Amino acid sequence: MDSATRQDTRSLNLPDFCAARAVLAVVLIVTLTAVVLAVARQNTGMNFWLDLARTSLFLLWAGMGSAAALCLLRTRLERLPLGTASAIALGSVLAVIALVSLGVLWLGSSALLGPRASNLLLPVAPQRFFAASLGIGAIVSALALRYFYVTGQWRRNVELQARARVRALQARIRPHFLFNSMNTIAALTRSDPARAEEAVTDLADLFRANLREQRSSITLKEELEVARIYQRIEQLRLGERLHVIWDVAELPMRAQVPGLLMQPLLENAIYHGIEPRPEGGIVTVSGSLEDGIITLKVRNPLPATGDAAHSGNRIALDNIRERLELIHPGRSTVEAQRVGDEYIVQLRFPHIEDEARSSSL
Repeated sequence: MDSATRQDTRSLNLPDFCAARAVLAVVLIVTLTAVVLAVARQNTGMNFWLDLARTSLFLLWAGMGSAAALCLLRTRLERLPLGTASAIALGSVLAVIALVSLGVLWLGSSALLGPRASNLLLPVAPQRFFAASLGIGAIVSALALRYFYVTGQWRRNVELQARARVRALQARIRPHFLFNSMNTIAALTRSDPARAEEAVTDLADLFRANLREQRSSITLKEELEVARIYQRIEQLRLGERLHVIWDVAELPMRAQVPGLLMQPLLENAIYHGIEPRPEGGIVTVSGSLEDGIITLKVRNPLPATGDAAHSGNRIALDNIRERLELIHPGRSTVEAQRVGDEYIVQLRFPHIEDEARSSSL
């Protein structure tokens, strides 16, 4: 883990108080707090509503002012050590509360609002009001900062665990594919050395593409290239028995997908649908983009032995389903079914592009 990652794990993890969603949350929180404080004072009738309005107005100014201060300081706080950032954030919030409290005391004691409004606004015990505001603000702010830190750490741990799980699932695929490829190359070594050399080159290119970067997702273009390399390796072994039709022109090639998404499906289609048939068959790989959803389909003929030959599909499908779920929680589907004399696997997941990587493609 590099220094940047270590710094991220110890950051304050403040939400973006410049965003409308965070501002709305602040408004709702201060309103609910004002209601709780007004109820706790046990006022009745008109006094209750006056107390609620006065408390809401004060907390709203304090809350929005604190949100504005943290909005301006968020970028700088993320670069500071956790202790320093927490102290500055807490001090900024208390400074805002102190300014708002002093503003209330000044308005209440001035003649700008008139005697009646001043009596309603001015606290009965100004010094006690100022101290209580700072005390309650310090407690609430410290708890909020601790909450932001804990939730940020939890979110970070979930992301790291998900990435590690994706890499572990990918590692379960690679040995199987490697063994099959090496068997193909070994069979060609004596019968056709030139084609065996070509297969070795394809295999080297394939693993170079997969091991080039340690990342959980690649572009769809890269993934399809991996699957095509695998097809060429299998084509050397099966010859004219294997025909693969690629209908992927409409797919967004910059879309981000899990690594080794299509190759296992193509491998299963060939192993279960083409290899058992003496006459071979056709595998169709197609895809489309509609309403921000990418659909990928792999179709292969059913083998003569029936469903039993497809029992091996479940491992690959479960693996792909789990990896898609880790990247797109609740927004992806993996379906496999018999349709007539074909076996069809369909993947559906959101179209997401990595803008930083897309600009370099």
